[in-house]
Amino acid sequence: MYNNYFSLKQAPFSIAPDPRYLFMSERHREALAHLLYGIDSGGGFVLLTGEIGAGKTTVCRCFIEQVPGNCRLAYIFNPRLTVEELLLTVCDEFGIALPPRGAGATGAKLYVDAINQYLLDAHARGLNNVLVIDEAQNLSADVLEQLRLLTNLETSERKLLQIILIGQPELRQMVERPELEQLAQRVIARYHLGPLSESETGAYVAHRLAVAGVTGPTPIPVSLAPLIHRLAHGVPRRINLLCDRGLLGAYVENSREVTRPILRRAAHEVFGSEQLDARRRRWPVFAGGVLMAVAISATAAWQLLPRQQAAPAIAKVTPVSSALASPAPARTDTAPAKPVAHASQGAALRELAALWGQPLPEGEPCQAALKLNLRCHQGRGGLYELRLLDRPAIVTLHDGAHVGYAVLTRMDDATATLSANGKRQTVGLATLAPLFDGEYTTFWKMPRAFRDQVGIGDQGPDVDWIAERLAQLNKIDVPLVDRPLGKRMQGLLRDFQAKQNLKADGVAGPRTYMRLNQLSGVEEPRLLSLNRTGK
Repeated sequence: MYNNYFSLKQAPFSIAPDPRYLFMSERHREALAHLLYGIDSGGGFVLLTGEIGAGKTTVCRCFIEQVPGNCRLAYIFNPRLTVEELLLTVCDEFGIALPPRGAGATGAKLYVDAINQYLLDAHARGLNNVLVIDEAQNLSADVLEQLRLLTNLETSERKLLQIILIGQPELRQMVERPELEQLAQRVIARYHLGPLSESETGAYVAHRLAVAGVTGPTPIPVSLAPLIHRLAHGVPRRINLLCDRGLLGAYVENSREVTRPILRRAAHEVFGSEQLDARRRRWPVFAGGVLMAVAISATAAWQLLPRQQAAPAIAKVTPVSSALASPAPARTDTAPAKPVAHASQGAALRELAALWGQPLPEGEPCQAALKLNLRCHQGRGGLYELRLLDRPAIVTLHDGAHVGYAVLTRMDDATATLSANGKRQTVGLATLAPLFDGEYTTFWKMPRAFRDQVGIGDQGPDVDWIAERLAQLNKIDVPLVDRPLGKRMQGLLRDFQAKQNLKADGVAGPRTYMRLNQLSGVEEPRLLSLNRTGK
């Protein structure tokens, strides 16, 4: 109704899960990365949870569009099924031909045998199979157990079926039930999609308006972002409902933009009485602090991906105040050991550089490393990002006012190996999570004449280096030297970034260089590999 009035090509705030409108906040980017990780991880379960309207299904649709060509995908969006109904639906989605009834097995065994034979045939042809179940909180315990049994079929390298469960927060509690412990141990990655921040809310609204074709003055001013965030609680679907009704209200009142009174009336119409006293509601300071601490701990815990066994309860974590100043010897009792740590980041950086076989000269560590063609890379992506980067790093540990720096030298599904002052220690990921805020520093070997970003039209030794490695990976002829980065090579760069769960913008930055290093055989220590430098 209001599209022509505001010169929009289409409705910008439809609640349909259209991937074109997917706003890639850091939360949504990590959620998508978890799903993409799941299809190349060797099998098992991946969990994506989030509140109603947080954008789970939209992320799923975007994921489906990025599934590689060698992957066969089945999608179930109505999981209120019995065991036999679910198995039959799996067969239908994968296009599995069933033998006529009476010719051998019957009931659930008929479907399971057919699925197993299909998975074996697909594996022989080099195909992966992924089963995606939306609204998975509606699955019964019997159906979840049957899904676990489907993942029993495996080779020495991988399971033949990956299962992605997408659902509301109660799905997490379901999986942690004692009777589903075996399933919980097969969850290799999990992520909880939270609400948008205030700044992300403003960017989200602007993004959807831009996709819908707005060219002139925006009909929803940027100054309304804090109010939209407060009224909609940062939940994308609620933001859509609110802004859609706000635009309709502006159209009815013949206003060229949504105003605060219009937005408040829209909130009352869409959300009802819950918004009447929204401006007056405030959490007590103490309660807010407690809730924030719980949220931070929960966020850290969900970054411990993937895992193969149930993690110890966070309540059993031992504080590390004293360990941050001076490392404690390994403990022999059953309580979690205190992680070792350096008191200064400089000392940790020098120990980290030794894994690259490069003792740092005197001076500021990152500057000194440049003389050795090593470059510092600082990030704040948590253990999941470090797993993707697959390289040792310094992790910053916090315990109240105490801060320490440990070298993370190895990580597997359940533990991490830390090093400081010549002492090594393996701790559970659940012990590390509440202390690690996601801030890390690592090194990488940079090519000659490296620039922070290389994009279309750039040329030089670093462009030649990128082109040579992309050509090797794609088994094509290496381009001539000193040629600008053209559209063809940028396309290969984008494809490479997408396959490596990087931002596929065709611009080479540090993370792109790191993955090119690793995949082209540049000698660097690894975090996950068993045979790596510094083991």
